[in-house]
Amino acid sequence: MSSPSEPRPRVAVVAEFYPSRRDPVLGVWAHRQALAARDAGAEVRVLALHRLVPPRAALAGGGASAARALLERLREPRSQTRDGMHVEYVPFVSPARERTYSAWGAWAAPTLALALRRLARTFPFELVHAHNAVPAGEAVRRALGGVPLVVSVHGGDVLYTARRDAAGARAVASALGAARLVLANSEGIAELARAHGARATRVVHLGADIPPGHSIRTSPAGAASAPTLVTAAHLVARKRHADVLRALAVLGPRQPALRYSIIGEGPERVALEGLAARLGISERVDFLGQLQPRETLERMRGCTLYVMPSTDEAFGVAYVEAMAAGLPAIGCRGEPGPEEIAAAGDGFVLVPPGDIERLTQRIDELLSDPQRLREAGQRARASVAASFTWRICGAQTLAAYRDALR
Repeated sequence: MSSPSEPRPRVAVVAEFYPSRRDPVLGVWAHRQALAARDAGAEVRVLALHRLVPPRAALAGGGASAARALLERLREPRSQTRDGMHVEYVPFVSPARERTYSAWGAWAAPTLALALRRLARTFPFELVHAHNAVPAGEAVRRALGGVPLVVSVHGGDVLYTARRDAAGARAVASALGAARLVLANSEGIAELARAHGARATRVVHLGADIPPGHSIRTSPAGAASAPTLVTAAHLVARKRHADVLRALAVLGPRQPALRYSIIGEGPERVALEGLAARLGISERVDFLGQLQPRETLERMRGCTLYVMPSTDEAFGVAYVEAMAAGLPAIGCRGEPGPEEIAAAGDGFVLVPPGDIERLTQRIDELLSDPQRLREAGQRARASVAASFTWRICGAQTLAAYRDALR
């Protein structure tokens, strides 16, 4: 918490991904960090970049569905309060993401400039914290030069945007170069941020809440409470849900009661449902869709083991959320976030990317030894409590703000 003798920095947070009435899950990590910084002692207001044009996938069907997607965005309330945090949704239009994402900062800058000036009249902020260099950081740079800027890099800037083309590399470099301090969610991402133009970096991990109590489902096969694997993530190829489905199929003879809960939506859902059918495991796989954050946590806490062998994983908040509830987690070796989480303590298992045999072995080893599973869950919870809580994140974020203002 903030010392009474220290001033409370006034911070305007700008983010492209932020929860809203339309999508309460989008960018929930940015919201939680804003709340954590506020609780630690900062004064915070939020400006969320609100693109009025729906994604191409939502418009592909045309007709009523496309009109509904557009109306949902047009009707989004421009001013909302979320967990006591005031949020203004700043509308902008831009061409399709696939071709022009690196230029979205320029498209968002005019309306963001108006919103920042309007905010300054009632909340004279001293610092802007942009989540991601593109488009938020670049939009701030164009809209309000001269104000101290902190940029958080969550992975996409340096793993995708800067690598896509020269325009993306320039946009990322300009935003990172304009920042007094760049916050990265892991050491690997901090190193990449410096390579792409950041002058000063600091690692600030995102966090999780430690529930007051937990129970790990270690029931043997055939018991009333079946052991359950769980993944909470967008259904995209890099999250590698398919690897878990294949491991589940291999484990069938040894773990006939084992189930797999998949939380999330995305373009891979139809393909994953088809794969489960071809493997003959559809009856043991639950596609739960996108859930509210609170319900997601409750579902995960009722499972046995968190499994997400994803690649290009800058951090992975879902890992630490599951571990906080006493679930051991499995991630991929060589990824910035999983490597850092594993190094911080115990209860996190790394497997080589794409190695279904090793993934299957690690799942089987944990499920076949209830005591080992229970102890791994206890160590996972202790690791999160020591290194990855929102309270720690808030204190580190507040310290970063103060250092940037100096």
